Amino acid sequence: MGPAAVRAHDSRHRSAAPLEISGGQYSPVVWADIAGWNNDNHLDAFKAFRASCRAVTGRRRSAVSRKALGVSLREPCRAAKAANISDDAKAKAFFENRFRAVRISRLGETDGFVTGYYEPIIDGSRTRTDVYTVPVYRRPSNLFVRGFSQSAPSLPNNGPVYRKIGRRKLVPYYDRAEIEDGAIAGRGLEICWLKSQTDLLFTQIQGSARVRLEDGSTIRINYDSYNGYPYTAVGRILIERNIIPKEQMSMQRIRQWMTDNPDGARELRRQNRSYVFFREVKLSDNDEAIGAQGLPLTPGRSIAVDKTLHVYGTPFFIEGELPIQSEQAKTPFHRLMIAQDTGSAIVGPARADLYLGAGSEAGRVSGRLRHNMHFVMLVPNSLDPIARAKTMPLPETRPSAKIARLFPPNDRKPANAPQASAPSSLPADEQTGAASVPAAKAASSEITPLPPERSEVGSAHKPRHRTHYRRRWHRRAR
Repeated sequence: MGPAAVRAHDSRHRSAAPLEISGGQYSPVVWADIAGWNNDNHLDAFKAFRASCRAVTGRRRSAVSRKALGVSLREPCRAAKAANISDDAKAKAFFENRFRAVRISRLGETDGFVTGYYEPIIDGSRTRTDVYTVPVYRRPSNLFVRGFSQSAPSLPNNGPVYRKIGRRKLVPYYDRAEIEDGAIAGRGLEICWLKSQTDLLFTQIQGSARVRLEDGSTIRINYDSYNGYPYTAVGRILIERNIIPKEQMSMQRIRQWMTDNPDGARELRRQNRSYVFFREVKLSDNDEAIGAQGLPLTPGRSIAVDKTLHVYGTPFFIEGELPIQSEQAKTPFHRLMIAQDTGSAIVGPARADLYLGAGSEAGRVSGRLRHNMHFVMLVPNSLDPIARAKTMPLPETRPSAKIARLFPPNDRKPANAPQASAPSSLPADEQTGAASVPAAKAASSEITPLPPERSEVGSAHKPRHRTHYRRRWHRRAR
C-alpha cells in the first residue's frame, strides 16, 4: 500500500478502530490479488456466516464481544440478517462491500498452517459388556475452574483445572493415566462404553462422535470440558522416536501402530496427560456436530481457530493445495471459511482446523491434512488494519557525543595512559594552536573517571559460634 493509497484509506476510515492481533502480522490486500477469490462459491460461505450471526448479535455481553473485532462483526451481521441474497454474485458483493481483506500470518512468517478434523462414527453400548469396556465420562462434579461455577454450561479449553477436596482445598485434576486407572470410576459418570482406549483417544481429539448402539440407535456426544493439562500430540512423539516418518504421518498410521502395539499404545497415550469429558446432545442423524460457538458446523466451511486471538463468526479465505483426492494429490483449495469452533491444539493467528463432516471418508481426508496455506482474514470496515502501525513509537534517538564520551568502549585506553607520538600532517602553527587549547576546554573532552569503590566495612559484632547455641539447648534439655 503506497502513500497515495494510505491517504485515501485515511480519508475513508478516519473513525475506524484499530485492528490488533497479538503475535500476528497483517497487511491489506485488494480482492483481485487473492488467488481463487472469484472462483469460490460465496453463497455457501454466506449461509455459514449468517448462521454465525445468530450468536454474534444475540449475545449482549459475551466475552468475545469485548474485543474490537467482536463488536465490529455486529454491523455486517445485522446487514446479513436483513439481506435477501440468493445467488453467488450478490453474496460475493456482500463480503467485498462489508469487509476488507487482510493477509495474516504469524510474526516473521509468510504462511499459516491447517489441519483437518471430523466427527467419528464408532460402535458403543449404554452398558458395560465384555466387548465394550472403556467408559466415556461426563464432567465430574468435583471439577473446578476459577471464575466459573461448577454447573456452567461451558468451560474454557485452556488454563488450570482443579478438583475440590472439602470446601476450600484445590489440587490439580487427575491426569489421563490416573483416570484410565480408575480415579473417577464408579461415580455414575459414564455416558456410554467403547471398545478401546484408542477409540476414546481419537474421539477426544476430534471433540465429538456419533456412537452406534447395539440396538441400532445413535447417541451424539460433544466436547464439554477437560482436565487442565495441555494437549500433547501423539503423532509428534512417534515422529521424534523415529517410529513413523514425518512424511508418512497420518491419523490412520497412528491408529494402526496402536492396534499392533497395545503396550506401546498405553505408554504413548499417557504421554498426552490431557483428558476430555463429554456431554450428550440431542441431535438427529441429519444434524452436524455442534461447534464451540454453539451452532451446527458446516462441512467444508467451518473452521476451528485460536479463540484467544480471534472471534467466532470471522470469515477467513484460505488458499493453497491440499491432498483432498488422495495422499499424493495436490488439489487446489481456495475457499472462504467461517470461524465457528476452537481446539486446544489450535494456537496462533494463522492456524485453522478444517471441519470435513462425519464418517470414515471425512476421517481419511482430515487425517492427512498438515499443510502450510495462505490466510486472508476478512475484517469489517469499522476496523482499521493499519491504524495501529501509525501509533507505534519510533526508536529512541542516538545519544549525543557528550553523553557517549561518558561510556567509552572497553578497548579505549585510559585518559592518563601514555600515547605514542605520531607525525602530524598539520602545519606547525596549527599544531601549536591545537596544543594550546585552554585547560577548561581540554578537561571537558576527557573521560570522566568513575569514583573509587568503597571499601567494605567490617561487621562490628562477630556472630556467635554455633556450639554456643548447642550448649544452651542442652542446658534446656536437662
